[in-house]
Amino acid sequence: MAYAGSVRPSHRKVLVHVDLSLLKLVLQILLAVLGLLTIMFVLLHKGRGGGLSDMFGGGVSSSASASGVAERNLNRLTVGVAVSWGLCAVGLGIVEKLL
Repeated sequence: MAYAGSVRPSHRKVLVHVDLSLLKLVLQILLAVLGLLTIMFVLLHKGRGGGLSDMFGGGVSSSASASGVAERNLNRLTVGVAVSWGLCAVGLGIVEKLL
């Protein structure tokens, strides 16, 4: 069947919209999972002081760096998951803008 230029149905736009909707759903799920993982990893860290006062210079800690291989690996994992969460949030914003 021959179609005129403006009458021809455009299936490509529909497929792109469905793919972006699926990507949006995947990013939303990933954002939630990464957020929960970030919270869990932060809570797993060893406490080093008296709370918020240490954040503003109120406390002096004897060791400034993490002690042990496990703590360093937990630091790396926490930073990696937090950065992934941020990238996922940016990606979700871009997909939302395109839809």
